[in-house]
Parts: sequence; structure tokens; C-alpha cells
Amino acid sequence: MRVVPLPPDTYHALAAGDLAAANRVAPVELTPYFVNPRWLPGWGRASTRVRAEPRAADWLAGAVAGPDGVVGRAGYHGPPDEQGVVEVTYEIEPAWRRRGFARAALAELVARAVREPEVRVVRAVIRPHNTVSQRLVATSGFTEVDGPPLPDGPWLVFERVVR
Repeated sequence: MRVVPLPPDTYHALAAGDLAAANRVAPVELTPYFVNPRWLPGWGRASTRVRAEPRAADWLAGAVAGPDGVVGRAGYHGPPDEQGVVEVTYEIEPAWRRRGFARAALAELVARAVREPEVRVVRAVIRPHNTVSQRLVATSGFTEVDGPPLPDGPWLVFERVVR
């Protein structure tokens, strides 16, 4: 399993809901789940972000590639902020869940954060009903913290200090 970065044009195509255009520029074959209506706002934010800050593409969500193809997405919401915090994002397609892909993707994201000198903290923001994801981060070295107020809450905030 590996997290495959996506080029900026992929985000623009996904934001438009155009899977065919996204697959013309993506380094791996993306699945129809990538244009799931729940994901489109996130792709829209990613598209806007890379237009304003091209280096952000190196930090945004990529495709989670398993042995039989793409099984989900994972990455960060953007580059480290002024305090050195990066926020992870990940979702595995329902047919591929409970096979360790989310755990492997999260481990890869944390490992990258450890390698990046400007990252001090890795954050995960999770809905209170998502107990599976809460267990995943808790068993991956994250601790629940009192986080800043976030839009569209309620949210639970978990952090892992890497330096």
C-alpha cells in the first residue's frame, strides 16, 4: 500500500466532478468513488488551494493504492501551519474497509510528518460518531485534545506530537 500524490490538474478535474478528465492526468486509475458527492467540496477546496499556492499540492490528499488498485484517499488538508501542525485526512472506500488500508495510510502520513522538519504536530479531526476512526488514531499514538472551535461541528480533535 502507498499514498500516491496527485498533480494539481487532478484536483481541478475532481472538483468539477469529471472523473474521466481526472484519470487522464492522475498517476493511477481513480475510481468512481473519487467523484462521490461527499468528496466534491474537499476537491473544490484542494483545487482552490493549489491555484493559490502550487506547493500545497505536495501536501494534499492523494490516492491510496492497494495491491489491486486504488482503495481510497489520504493525505493532509494542506502544508504545515505557522505552528507546524498538519491535519490528516483519509477515507477508504466501503468495499475495502477493515483490511488495514486506513491504518497503513495513516502510518505513512505520520512517517512523512516525522521526516519533515517543519512539522511538529499531526492532527486528526473526527466526528464523534466515527468510533472506528477514533480507535485507529488512538492506537496510532494520537491523544484527544481540546482543539479550537471548528466549523460544521461537533468534532473531536486528536494530536500526535512528532517533535
